Amino acid sequence: MNSNYYRINNYKNLGNQFEEMGELDKALDFYKKALKFKEAEKDIDLLLDMGLLYEELGEEQLAKEKFLKILEIDPNEARAYYGLGVLYDERNHYEEALAYYKKAIELDPDYDRAYFFAANVYDQLGQKEQAIKYYKKVLELVPDDFWAYVNMGSIYEELGENQKALEYMKKSLLIEEDHYIPLFNIGVILKKMGRIEESQVYYQRSIKSNPEYPYSYLNLAILYKEKEEYEKAIEILTKGIYYNRQSAFLYYNRACIYIHVKKYEQVMKDLSLAVKLYPKFIKHIINDEELEPIKHLEAYKALVYKE
Repeated sequence: MNSNYYRINNYKNLGNQFEEMGELDKALDFYKKALKFKEAEKDIDLLLDMGLLYEELGEEQLAKEKFLKILEIDPNEARAYYGLGVLYDERNHYEEALAYYKKAIELDPDYDRAYFFAANVYDQLGQKEQAIKYYKKVLELVPDDFWAYVNMGSIYEELGENQKALEYMKKSLLIEEDHYIPLFNIGVILKKMGRIEESQVYYQRSIKSNPEYPYSYLNLAILYKEKEEYEKAIEILTKGIYYNRQSAFLYYNRACIYIHVKKYEQVMKDLSLAVKLYPKFIKHIINDEELEPIKHLEAYKALVYKE
């Protein structure tokens, strides 16, 4: 083997190793060393690695240059079109992203990631049926794609097809049985279906799986609030705040429940913390009819007028 090819491969391998370790800058240094050799100028795998790494580092223009360089070498390289699609996708240029994803699929009909991200783009564009079609193709190619099941379930939930949504979410749990996202989503779907006790169980499972996901506490607390079990709702939100001290909406919602048990001092403390974390909450505080019982208090007026 030509000694230059040996050194190129060595640098590429080192770059791959550092990238797997998460040391992206070091990985890039080794890719650049490999690219200095003339023999590497048309190495598509190297250029692709560099393009994807630049994309991960937020260097969009450099990433784009690498993908376009690949297409100069081989206009039929599906991975380069996919890479360009990702770049446009991340900038919310969905139509351009979709065109590149579809080109990648045209060149490689089994390109499951291109189908996956095209499905996501269709979802963003509000074209739900197309999104479903593309996610189903993903599942044909990769039957155990966890996120394809989750995303399909979310789309069906948005469309009001709750039974289908539930089926897809439960299929995702066959792949990752304790993942907090589908557990949470199932809680949402069951609530919509009027299956309140089951909904509570899934929110509790979601909390156990990931105590730092604040929305599970919020939704579970609301279930108890709707049943007028205010102390239980407060207990749940207090636990949520313990694990998510920067979640302004947990403080705000706990304040709205303290109102019902007439703990007005606690209401004001939580509202103050909510506004400190998220100043725009002041508009909600002014307009929230649920807070009417405390709007005569001097502490309330001081908070509102100060902001």
